Amino acid sequence: MNTALFFAALLALGATTVHAHGDKHAPAASYQAEQKDWGIMGERGAVKRTVTIDMTDNMRFTPERISLREGETVRFVVRNKGKMLHEMVIGTAEELREHAAMMAKFPDMEHDEPYMVHVDPGKSGEIVWNFNRPGSFEFACLIPGHYEAGMRGTITVTSR
Repeated sequence: MNTALFFAALLALGATTVHAHGDKHAPAASYQAEQKDWGIMGERGAVKRTVTIDMTDNMRFTPERISLREGETVRFVVRNKGKMLHEMVIGTAEELREHAAMMAKFPDMEHDEPYMVHVDPGKSGEIVWNFNRPGSFEFACLIPGHYEAGMRGTITVTSR
């Protein structure tokens, strides 16, 4: 389902929150695995690689480019080295642009998906994701103003 349509439907129904876009992440077991263009929620037991990503208040991720192989299940350890709240959201360029625009309009909107993690200053979070489709994808911080300041990176998934 298109993210913008989903949030528009929720707003039409009078919903004030979707779910936690913050540290109130539900346990991974409570997520419904849903195929996305950029992959599907991974299972911890299938992780073969861990990638550590640092987020800073200069609105950058380190590293900002990641190369993976189709079929890899990756555990991202996302560390907030800054003094303000940051997040990492994985998606297509189009999905992230739409989501960033929605967040700019509704900055208090709350939601939670297995392909995102919201990290308080000095803390870390994790995403476990299976990249079961080749392509070029992105990750970004969609907190209002952060995406626009350039807080994004790319994930290249090559065929097996």
